[in-house]
Amino acid sequence: RTWIADFSAGVGGRNAIVILEPDALAGMDCLGAAGRAERIALIKEGVRALRAARAAVYIDAGHSNWHSPEEMARRLKLAGIDQATGFSLNVSNFASTQSNIAYGEKLSRLVGNKHFVIDTSRNGLQTNSKEWCNPRGRALGVAPTTNTGHPLVDAFLWGKAPGESDGTCGGGPRAGSWWSAYALELSRMASTLSGRTQ
Repeated sequence: RTWIADFSAGVGGRNAIVILEPDALAGMDCLGAAGRAERIALIKEGVRALRAARAAVYIDAGHSNWHSPEEMARRLKLAGIDQATGFSLNVSNFASTQSNIAYGEKLSRLVGNKHFVIDTSRNGLQTNSKEWCNPRGRALGVAPTTNTGHPLVDAFLWGKAPGESDGTCGGGPRAGSWWSAYALELSRMASTLSGRTQ
């Protein structure tokens, strides 16, 4: 609560977009009843505090390959989606933009037609791999923009910095560390897809 208060004070009325707690709602199945209730309460408080600071707040809702829209809508409602700007999808994940738009449309209808944003930082090339930790053969997705061509999608964002490691799997450095070789691989794959050469 202190961290949220300090962060909200730091926003201080500036133009800011906040993606609130990636994976927190989608990944709370590992918690007991008390832990789930606490997590939901803290997210709800975070929404209120950040909206009071005039930030645009998108509560994270996982991605299109995780929970059903109905289940995620239930969790978003408990966490205060009615007070938030909208929800976010695909943060630090690889699901396609198209699948997240289809999922987001269904979810939006269940939560009062809220808008959403999609992380496109590493979803430029789809594979059959279910690997989530530094998977190879991936590419940068659509560059960040608010010109999405879709009335419910407020922005395509790079919520995960391309080149930031998911962890020591696949030869990467510890989670959150910069991995230049992976960043270059994502970029080169995107260039290949667009027909450009490096």
